[in-house]
Amino acid sequence: MERKESHKPHRKSSGGKKLKKNQQKKSEMDKEESREKCNKERNFKAFSMYSAVRAGRAARRALDLATKKHHLPVPIRTVATPPPYVIVVVGPPKVGKTTLIRSLIKHYTKQKVVKPIGPITIISGKNKKLTFMECNNDLNSMIDLAKVADLVLMIIDASFGFEMETFEFLNILQVHGFPKVMGVLTHLDLFKQNKRLNKIKKRLKHRFWTEIYQGAKLFYLSGMIGDGYHRREIMNLSRFISVMKFRPLVWRSTHPYVLVDRVEDLTDPELVKRNPTTARTVSFYGYSRGISFKPSIKIHIPGVGDLPMKDVSFLPDPCPLPEEQKKVASHVALQEPLFTFLLC
Repeated sequence: MERKESHKPHRKSSGGKKLKKNQQKKSEMDKEESREKCNKERNFKAFSMYSAVRAGRAARRALDLATKKHHLPVPIRTVATPPPYVIVVVGPPKVGKTTLIRSLIKHYTKQKVVKPIGPITIISGKNKKLTFMECNNDLNSMIDLAKVADLVLMIIDASFGFEMETFEFLNILQVHGFPKVMGVLTHLDLFKQNKRLNKIKKRLKHRFWTEIYQGAKLFYLSGMIGDGYHRREIMNLSRFISVMKFRPLVWRSTHPYVLVDRVEDLTDPELVKRNPTTARTVSFYGYSRGISFKPSIKIHIPGVGDLPMKDVSFLPDPCPLPEEQKKVASHVALQEPLFTFLLC
């Protein structure tokens, strides 16, 4: 009798390997179906102009934004070796103005100035000189420095916020042509929580943009090491100052003026001893800016009045630019502070 063989029934494979293969196969099929569906439903006008009115508005807005960046050509009236650019450090008391000037001088000159008094002129490049001046916390100093400042470093105490002196100086700048303004936030090390620190930074930045313009540069000085700020933060600030291009203001470039660095009384001491109210002969030293002086014009001294000018003479530059040097060495020239005098 013939024996029949019994075959075992087919068993479907199972397990993690088979499950993984099924998922891959399913995902490939889904991709193929979605690709075919997309090809069927693709709109050939997807990237074309939907509305002519909307396209016109977009084009006009783009042109308006581009036109805002245009400037009228301003004639450059400076000589081959321009005078130093005046950088004014302004802010309320106890915000770190003197410390910032001291740190910048140390970065540029590698010299330590314990107490900077009066204007300080340094060489920051092959053809660029900078004069740092600290603005006192009074209205007269603010008005005088707003007239001559090329760049304003506005110090803001992050732990306190904006103070009245900051808004006063901004209003004075608006009257005198509004030179370039850069903000510097100090006392950031007083915040222990990063979340609160970032919130304060964001709030002060948008408030600063409201007063100046959207996108105005704002630097952060996190804290102090010894008697100065962090070296890397001062380096970043000095780089922005060194490469900055200053646009000449129209009124300044069409009028002659001198920022006086030094004053000497040439009157005979015997005459002053006999009569303290005698007429004085005073010599002023400083860089001439704007157009050239004429011997016949009168000079206006703030707080004194209009006075006739006797003579104008050229003197050698006390802080000359380095010539024919591959590596520029920075120098520092400390000038005497201004003082009051009597004229009759």
